[in-house]
Amino acid sequence: MTPQDFLRRFGAVAGDDARAGFLARYFAERGEQTHRDDTGNIWVGSGPVAFAAHLDTVLTPRELTLEEERWWGPAVGDNSSGVAVLATAWERVPEGAALVFTVGEEGLGNIRGARAYVGSMRPRAFVAVDGYLGNVVTRALGSVRLEVRFSGPGGHSWGDRSAPNPAWALGRLIRAVQALPCCEGSSRSVARVWGGEAINAIPREVGLALDVRAVEADLLNSAEQELRARSMEAAQAEQVQAELGLLGRRPAGSTVTPGLQDCALEAARNLGLAAETGVGSTDMAAAVEAGVPAITLGVYRGGGAHTESEWVDPASLDQGVALLRGFWRCYGGRSTP
Repeated sequence: MTPQDFLRRFGAVAGDDARAGFLARYFAERGEQTHRDDTGNIWVGSGPVAFAAHLDTVLTPRELTLEEERWWGPAVGDNSSGVAVLATAWERVPEGAALVFTVGEEGLGNIRGARAYVGSMRPRAFVAVDGYLGNVVTRALGSVRLEVRFSGPGGHSWGDRSAPNPAWALGRLIRAVQALPCCEGSSRSVARVWGGEAINAIPREVGLALDVRAVEADLLNSAEQELRARSMEAAQAEQVQAELGLLGRRPAGSTVTPGLQDCALEAARNLGLAAETGVGSTDMAAAVEAGVPAITLGVYRGGGAHTESEWVDPASLDQGVALLRGFWRCYGGRSTP
């Protein structure tokens, strides 16, 4: 099956279980046995080098709109195209490799699928298949997601106008987050804000979700401690209570080896691709966390990720297949990472 045929059918399948079921049937028709775990991962092959593409999506997939040079639809690229390329790259799983399809990469999934696979199978090397052609991720972008809730006694907006208002603490924290250093190896975002009961009532509870990212562990730890301190300061200044919760954490760092990087760049060069190494947030972070050599290879051209208007160039999937094959020709015979 070509990657285009696979994507045309798979790209409209919604839900992790349904997508895993599609893969189980696909590999069964090829005469290959799949394996599942309690997390929801599915894989074929048992080699020490794991190629991994995540099944889960940000938006719900639906029937694709097919044009000659662009296929449109939510999740058609990220990561339906990654799955399509990985599933069809070889007629049989290469000896020494495993093709893994994970869950929990997006949103608050906290890379639980990749963490479970790496923890149980302990691959010798981990190659995430995710993102655009030419992107070679050699460093995991770390992140911390926090939830902060401010609470107070509430009351009538006029009759209790002197009562503590947790919304003022929320405003103080938002300003503090905005003032954090940005773009020199780190980022910060107020991702969601909620709270309040009525227009004429002082809110009893308000809250927000924070997303902080950094390329280095020290930067990430520093930003997290700063946010925790500023949250408590805002609560104290407005005489309300603050409750902090950890929503998720991904490690920052790199375990890429010369063998992984050289083979990735050689495979791209042989296809005439202008590949660049960089930083990204992918399943490879689970391998980095475990000390397993890891890299991420982008395998399609497209745009609009995580939106209703996401698109891919269907012809680019063939280049993605060629990239994975070229990488494996270089890397598969190596005795060391």
